[in-house]
Amino acid sequence: MKVDVAVIGAGTAGLAAYRAAKAAGASAVIIEGGAYGTTCARVGCMPSKLLIAAAEAAHAIDRAPGFGVHVDGSVRVDGREVMARVRRERDRFVGFVLKGVDSIPEADRIRGFARLVDRNTLEVDNGARIDARCVVIATGSRPTFPAILRDLGDRLVVNDDIFEWETLPKSVAVFGPGVIGLELGQALARLGVRVVVLGRGGRIGPITDPVVREAAIKAFSADFTLDPDAHVTSVKRIGDEVEIHFRGPDGEPRTERFEYVVAATGRTPNLENLGLASADLELNAHGVPKFDSTTLQVGATGIFIAGDANNELALLHEAADEGRIAGENAARFPNVKPGLRRAPLGIVFTDPQIAIVGSGYAHPNAKALAAGEVSFEDQGRSRVMLRNKGHLRVYANPVSGRFLGAEMVGPDAEHIGHLLAWALQAGMTVGQMLEMPFYHPVVEEGLRTALRDLDARIKERQPLAA
Repeated sequence: MKVDVAVIGAGTAGLAAYRAAKAAGASAVIIEGGAYGTTCARVGCMPSKLLIAAAEAAHAIDRAPGFGVHVDGSVRVDGREVMARVRRERDRFVGFVLKGVDSIPEADRIRGFARLVDRNTLEVDNGARIDARCVVIATGSRPTFPAILRDLGDRLVVNDDIFEWETLPKSVAVFGPGVIGLELGQALARLGVRVVVLGRGGRIGPITDPVVREAAIKAFSADFTLDPDAHVTSVKRIGDEVEIHFRGPDGEPRTERFEYVVAATGRTPNLENLGLASADLELNAHGVPKFDSTTLQVGATGIFIAGDANNELALLHEAADEGRIAGENAARFPNVKPGLRRAPLGIVFTDPQIAIVGSGYAHPNAKALAAGEVSFEDQGRSRVMLRNKGHLRVYANPVSGRFLGAEMVGPDAEHIGHLLAWALQAGMTVGQMLEMPFYHPVVEEGLRTALRDLDARIKERQPLAA
């Protein structure tokens, strides 16, 4: 088979790349050896939010007495019903993706695992051989876990496995307080599961600002045991349980047993069986081909890499953008062009939520920035709703006043994060942002408080270090 563009992987990035290449007039095929349906729909964004929605319903009942509203009798969480709805709705979302795949002409869909023979030739394990002017690598990623967890057998699960549970366990230890660990750990805890979340190095989700980090630890510790810098000395399986020896947040040695260990310790790109060596590509320290993040092109070759496979921004909207850019550039190769890259925005669907806009506190020149802040503990609307937890810090250039990013843990962070990302992409100054309307009473008034604080520090030329 001879085509203009061969796309390896039919996830979010791969589908976007294929459609973009076709829209640009190129002949294209899309190759997939695993299940269709995308990581987001099958085991990521959507099933996790279904589990979180059930947890929010349970938590609303737990919080009701704070308003003087009391539920007579006991409240029961039926684990089988919870997980049945998660799987049922998950399958519905997957179905939408499958309909999209079915709309691709059968001749363009190749089932099997592909590997590079050289930069322009692919071999598929079904016997097909493809001569492609350009190749888009969009093979996604998979969960990874440390060696200390390898001998736990079926007591070790990753997020992919959780959504196949028939019911909820009684206890779970989560390794990794990143995005996945925090979301699933809190959701399970609010559904009645005993949860301990253990980390290394002190990181909490994507947060880098120490002030926001402390607010997050305080908020999440109300729902489950959280130690972001735990010292685990041993993990071993005993019967159908896992025994863990570690030092607790108080520094004291602890030994606890759990039904399951959830490994939320990161993901790794699916690249090892692609034959990258045959294509003579320059790789980075993680074994990922070096590429231009604006064009997705690998070196000066006709190979492009998009989505989780490039290990840069493992987010659905970024994967879709990258797939589109890679597909368009593969179709027009060698006349590649930079594509639109949006302002960085990350959201964690915990309660309180986390939002990171721009590079946040991790900005290369963080110490030279100005920062404004607000605590949500006394913010009006937040207190009205009994959701008064968290902290927001916003950053700007202290000379020009241009807004540069934010880190937040707090109520409605998913919405405030979007407003801030739009302001960042529009190149607004803090003064211009304060000219925007703020209704009363809303959580966004907390954002205005932080921006006012930031504006005052800019006028006083106070850098973040101060």
